[in-house]
Amino acid sequence: MPELLPQIQKRQSSRVLFDPKRKIPKKDLQKILEAARWAPTAHNMQNFEIVIVDDKKLLDKISALRNPISLTFVRENYRQLSFSEAELRRNKVGVLGMMFPPAWRNPRATAKEIKNAERGSFQERQIGSSSALGIVLYDPKRRAPASAHDFLGAISLGCMLENAWLMADSLGIGFHVVSALSQGGVEKKIKQMLHIPSRFHIALSFRLGYLTAPMKYLRVRRDVKDFVHHNTY
Repeated sequence: MPELLPQIQKRQSSRVLFDPKRKIPKKDLQKILEAARWAPTAHNMQNFEIVIVDDKKLLDKISALRNPISLTFVRENYRQLSFSEAELRRNKVGVLGMMFPPAWRNPRATAKEIKNAERGSFQERQIGSSSALGIVLYDPKRRAPASAHDFLGAISLGCMLENAWLMADSLGIGFHVVSALSQGGVEKKIKQMLHIPSRFHIALSFRLGYLTAPMKYLRVRRDVKDFVHHNTY
C-alpha cells in the first residue's frame, strides 16, 4: 500500500483551465464518489447530496452565471495575501496576491472598480473547461446534535470533500473548490436549472478535469512546531 503522507503533501487546488476534450472515465468518477461516501460524518449523518454535472450544455449555462464580488470579500481576502514568494515563505500561510485581479489586491478599491475587475470571463472559462462539476448540497434542518451553528455538520462536509479530493489527485484528476455558486441569485438559478428541492442549500461545488500543463506555484505550510503545543499552550 502506498504511503499516504506524500499523497496528502502533493494535493493542491487546480486553479487553472482543464482540457475540455478529456472526459473522466466512469470508473474513476465512481472511485471519487466512493471515497466521498466513506467520509466520517458526525453521528454518521452523511449530511450531503452531490449533483454531478457533466453535460456540456449545462456546464456552459452554469459558467455564464454571474455573482458579483463583495467589498467584504476583497477586504478580508487582502489579509491572506503575500506579494512575493519570499514574503509567502516567511508568512507560511495564505496565497500569492498576483493570482488575483488588481482590484482584488487593493483594500481601498471601490465597489465600481471591483465590479469592473476581471472575474466572470475567467470563472466562465474555468467551469466551461471542466469535465465535470460536483454540486454539494446539504439540508440545514439535518444538523448535528448539540452542535452550535452545526459546526460538526460543517466539519463533516469538509471530511467528505477531502476524501474526494485525495482520491481525485491519486487518479491524476485536477480538483478545484468553487464557492461562488453557493451565493445569492446564482444559487437560486442553479437550483432551478438542476431541479434541486427547496430544502437544500448549495454548500460548495468542485470542478474536476485534466490539466493541460503542470501547475507551478509556491505552496507553503507552517512547520509542525509552529502550531503544536504539548500539555500546555
